[in-house]
Amino acid sequence: MSVCGVKFKDTGKTYYFQYNGLELKKNITVIVETEKGWQFGKVVDPNLSDLKRFDLDDMREVIRIASKKDYNIYLKNLKNATEALKYAKELVKKHKIEMRLLDANFTFDCKQLTFNFIADERVDFRSLVKDLAAKYKTRIEMHQLGVRDKSKEISGLGLCGRELCCSAFLNDIETISINMAKNQNIALNPSKINGACGRLLCCLAYEDEVYREHREYLPKMGEVIKCPDGTGKVINLDVLNKKYAVLIDGETYEYDVK
Repeated sequence: MSVCGVKFKDTGKTYYFQYNGLELKKNITVIVETEKGWQFGKVVDPNLSDLKRFDLDDMREVIRIASKKDYNIYLKNLKNATEALKYAKELVKKHKIEMRLLDANFTFDCKQLTFNFIADERVDFRSLVKDLAAKYKTRIEMHQLGVRDKSKEISGLGLCGRELCCSAFLNDIETISINMAKNQNIALNPSKINGACGRLLCCLAYEDEVYREHREYLPKMGEVIKCPDGTGKVINLDVLNKKYAVLIDGETYEYDVK
């Protein structure tokens, strides 16, 4: 029994499937079974070694390596999904629904048609789903994206000038807290700590563990402590280098944490 990682979109989340007797390689396309139906995807990790972190009893399987016929079906589904999105947008205008449709996707077996959309508030799309189901004779799913999901789908450039992390390589978006910015001594200026989505930068999580670990060995800002040169007040912290500065009798002394 082996486990592989599969993506349905280049910028999408990685999903995991078990397989037997297949010679899978990176970037090979496969047909997999999902709770929504069969899906066409690309293998991004052909053989994961640590299987203990997976619940194999509930894990779905790779059906087969995709054939040329499968690929043509996939291309046809993409074309039909594009036409479905255009039709759905016309219905949104007709029913005057306050929502913006972003994309549409058929499962490989066309058992489900999913629309991703954004909206400022919760919307009643029952009339839209009814019309879509009547035309396409399949299950219709409407998925409202949050602001982080929206940025991941649309992509763009971050404050660093590079492609947004969520679009480029992040499979799962972590929970980001304001404490991460505080731990790293970053000024709590929205223009400095918020990303394109208007929420806290995902990259605040990258070094948070190191900062939290180093801070355990350092005194707190403003704390009065005893030092080799006397008693003074902590006026500066260099968390990454485990250094701190103390003001003693009007003079500044720097100390290292060993």
